[in-house]
Amino acid sequence: MSKKVAYLGPEGTFTEVAAKAVLPGSERHPYTTIPACMEAAAEGSVDIAVVPLENAIEGSVNMTLDYLIHKHELPIIAEITVPIEQHLLVHPENENDWDAITDIYSHPQAIAQCHEFIQREFPQAEIHYTNSTSSAAKELAENPECKAAAIANLLAAETYELTPVRENIHDYDNNHTRFVLLSHTERTPQVEENQKNKTTMVITLPSDFSGALHQVLSAFSWRKLNLTKIESRPMKTGIGNYFFVIDVEKEMDDVLLPGVIAEVEALGCGVRILGSYPCLLPTEIGKMIKKPVPK
Repeated sequence: MSKKVAYLGPEGTFTEVAAKAVLPGSERHPYTTIPACMEAAAEGSVDIAVVPLENAIEGSVNMTLDYLIHKHELPIIAEITVPIEQHLLVHPENENDWDAITDIYSHPQAIAQCHEFIQREFPQAEIHYTNSTSSAAKELAENPECKAAAIANLLAAETYELTPVRENIHDYDNNHTRFVLLSHTERTPQVEENQKNKTTMVITLPSDFSGALHQVLSAFSWRKLNLTKIESRPMKTGIGNYFFVIDVEKEMDDVLLPGVIAEVEALGCGVRILGSYPCLLPTEIGKMIKKPVPK
């Protein structure tokens, strides 16, 4: 029986690319927002939710983090990193007249990732923000009379029969997004390659302990555990109250990480594990977002 998977839709998003790469035989269901994806997994309507967690250019996807920490206890069971390539899409009939575009549709992060291109080529264009890049492509496809363009990927262009008139319009070449798989019931999917393992934890510092963060980091340091990320987020209880999201480049074991947790808790800190999971590298992912190379 195939797994039911929620992803940020509609069809053609980078999130769908991640879901297809890791779970190719799954029954995929698009949802209009990240919270809706997570809610579906939390309620059991689907087996797994695939959501974006962090972008190399724009940083963490705060909505995902906030819902993981404040709303749902959905364990992270895997991570996949997808290269992000943004393209300017138009209706086929506007292919030779795309420089007269008056409106541009896309997700806020995609607009930010292509800021320099937009300012250089379309400084007067009106920007319209959408829930995803593919929803921008879908809206454009459904309104052929508009003198508009969408910023999205090649899967969206193919899905909605749009023409990419300018490719790779993002400001930075080395742009990637981390997606995570969330599930109460499922185990990590198997793929051909597995690069490394991570454990993500949330640490809350005691309010009256000077130097607590330094001592927390020392618990990792003397054990020679590599931290790939440390980020503060507001606790939503008042100004100046923060917790820290930490990624450790190690799977949960019986000695080192339990030792860290015990030491940190002895300082009066709160510790919550969001997941201990592999970082997956499916070999097919590049084929989904790039044009085939001519032979």
